[in-house]
Amino acid sequence: MATTSCLTPTQRYAAGALFALALHQAQVNQTRPLGSDDESADDRPSSCGSTDSVANHPDLWVHELSGLVRPVFRFLEIESVAWSGLEETAGSSPAKHHVGAFLRLLAEENDGTTSQNSDQELALSRAVDAMWRSMEKSSESSESKKEKHREYESECREKCSTAEVQSNMEAAGVKTQVPPKTDGDSLPIEDAVDGSSSNVDENPIEEVMMLSYQRKVTALYVLLSACLADTHADNKKCTRKRKGYDARHRVALRLLATWLDVKWIKVEAIETMVACSAMALAKTEELNEEQPQSSDSKWAKWKRGGIIGAAALTGGTLMAITGGLAAPAIAAGLGALAPTLGTLIPVIGASGFAAAAGAAGTVAGSVAVAASFGAAGAGLTGSKMARRTGNVDEFEFRPLGENHNQGRLAVEIMVSGFVFDKEDFVRPWEGQDDNLERYALQWESKNLIAVSTAIQDWLTSRIAMELMKQGAMLTVLSTLLAALAWPVTLLAATDFIDSKWTIAVDRSDKAGRLLAEVLLKGFHGNRPVTLVGYSLGARVIFKCLQFLAETENNAELVERVVLLGAPISIKDEKWGAARKMVAGRFVNAYSTNDWTLGVAFRASLLTQGLAGIQPIDVPGIENVDVTDLIEGHSSYLWTTQRIIELLELDAYYPVFRGSKRIEYNV
Repeated sequence: MATTSCLTPTQRYAAGALFALALHQAQVNQTRPLGSDDESADDRPSSCGSTDSVANHPDLWVHELSGLVRPVFRFLEIESVAWSGLEETAGSSPAKHHVGAFLRLLAEENDGTTSQNSDQELALSRAVDAMWRSMEKSSESSESKKEKHREYESECREKCSTAEVQSNMEAAGVKTQVPPKTDGDSLPIEDAVDGSSSNVDENPIEEVMMLSYQRKVTALYVLLSACLADTHADNKKCTRKRKGYDARHRVALRLLATWLDVKWIKVEAIETMVACSAMALAKTEELNEEQPQSSDSKWAKWKRGGIIGAAALTGGTLMAITGGLAAPAIAAGLGALAPTLGTLIPVIGASGFAAAAGAAGTVAGSVAVAASFGAAGAGLTGSKMARRTGNVDEFEFRPLGENHNQGRLAVEIMVSGFVFDKEDFVRPWEGQDDNLERYALQWESKNLIAVSTAIQDWLTSRIAMELMKQGAMLTVLSTLLAALAWPVTLLAATDFIDSKWTIAVDRSDKAGRLLAEVLLKGFHGNRPVTLVGYSLGARVIFKCLQFLAETENNAELVERVVLLGAPISIKDEKWGAARKMVAGRFVNAYSTNDWTLGVAFRASLLTQGLAGIQPIDVPGIENVDVTDLIEGHSSYLWTTQRIIELLELDAYYPVFRGSKRIEYNV
């Protein structure tokens, strides 16, 4: 009994079509996010013509050569004669013209198999809900985390909230002049999102109401399995460089879950179930001591079992998807799900899941199962770069949170850039609750501490205090933006910061290259990555994206990016190339009163603009004004968590522009 058999051929056809529509819409939203002024423009990426066939544009994500949709169609056993038609439908007309029709097809029942299919769907949805509840229970310590973060905030305020904050407070009511917003996409953060956790209209569309919760979950489970299982090995011209879970897959599933009105945490639960299923299959084969099989026979076995999760089978070996799945924390969950999943996936059976649960409860079992997924080295925390770039002496990943070795199929890397001790690489991010496997990047602490301390010392110096009393800082940002000459006294007063800042900027650029190498080498496993950074940490991320753009053609690796208070010039950097490397949301959060950033970056700024203090007029980048939350550049240390919460990163796109809502969110 295969999991795919829970859906009829018509339902599988509809699921494949909806996935293709979501995938194409995600590519459109790369340059035209939901709610943008040109959202109603032709529903094609800017590089494509409005009337050309999809077949003429290999850069489209729904094109045959993308390697993203046809493996899904193949797994769903959709007739090959229909593939090109589905691709053309997805890529040549607005998704809103077709979503409703395919939702109706997905809701159709087959009288001959309704009872059997319903039982399977019910069992699967219960398993997903059980996993979801176990994931929610793991967040019970969130209140204690928040309390620790409040303590950290108090410590930081005592240390940092001196002259810089005082100057901003004295400037209350005085607005820094910034260029007018040209794209209509920049709003104060409190107004940028409407506070709801769902993008779906408060009155669900009729077609969604026709679908049962069980059918929605089953469709998402099958599609996720298909995404993780694809090999795209039959087409040598495929533009994808990697197999398995692609960042573009995850963005499309995020949008599809929005259309289906399914909370994203349920999809994360499905991800973990599929990963655990793959682990169980690996353990079953180990226990049975099976003889080596051809890739075709293994592929058939995975299809019959309906797992198709967490690993792609090529050359008779398991392709890496995650860097270690088994852990004592999920042993109990595997054991509890064994009866249900064993019935749904008979190729493993309840005994196989029970054996995997037993193995997960031991360190030796964890190592053995993790190794079967072929993760590069020991994952991020154990990675040692074979070579260093330039003079970067420190570059390591520190684990955050409780989600390590628990079957998470996505990774989040947090990068601090304004620190006073090594704990500032970790503590700004500790209070955050999500279901990703999270890491903090600790890099060049000596240089970062030196420049941060130098800036703070300057802020508390007598000459800085005097300049603030004279109101000199009130004109810093407008002077920069207008490319005017600086007051001689201010220029001389900040000279001693320049050398340390120049070194730190140089190291951040080189650390960005190292981060790109880590992602390209797959130390994180073949899993979509979210990158979040503030100050020079945001610059590390941006440079990482630029270096990826030198060798990558598509957004295979990075799902989402958030830059906070970024010391990155606007006009002389390749923002468009960096945006292309991100499959989903790309956020630039800035503060118009962050004159400290302006002072530090002034040498190379002048006429170039600065991302950390103003919006960026680049298609596809969300500009969010966080001025009301930022008292000074150092306050990113303790406000980052609040900003991320307000950005609603789990939403495909939050509902921007007040109460405006878009049918089907497309």
